[in-house]
Amino acid sequence: MTVFIVHDEPVGRDQHNYIAHADLAPFGLDGQKEQLWLKPVGDGVYSVACIPFRTYGLALGDRVRLSENDEVSEMVERSSHRVLRMLLMPTPDPGRLVETTDRIRTEISAAGLLSEWSGDRHVAVDIPADRDPSDLYEVMKREVAADRAFWEWADAMPFSTGN
Repeated sequence: MTVFIVHDEPVGRDQHNYIAHADLAPFGLDGQKEQLWLKPVGDGVYSVACIPFRTYGLALGDRVRLSENDEVSEMVERSSHRVLRMLLMPTPDPGRLVETTDRIRTEISAAGLLSEWSGDRHVAVDIPADRDPSDLYEVMKREVAADRAFWEWADAMPFSTGN
């Protein structure tokens, strides 16, 4: 059975969006696909209209092509955006989780960044080339140093279809 990672509140939601999938098997997540919101830009090319949670090598505004079965099959052009992702560890203290997510949300907002959450512990943050996310980094670094979270850049691996 395939597990689909979905975007409930994509940052680029529009009535003309197109939904496709990215196979996550090339990234070690066999049996999983991420639903990606795309904006048609013409000639069979789409612009990514969400912040990828698990797909490596894609970011908001990147341009892609689709296969016949509506899976992202090719990177056409990179945007100047990067994706910073963080997964908070489960905690027996729900108040601590709320406090941490509130602090992260505050720093994201203060930096003028866009983000999407998958549940209450996984955030993907859009980092345009012209923004300084250093205060957000500091908050995230503290959580990682305390073994309460993991983080990564989505471009740590290039986009791949596994072919």
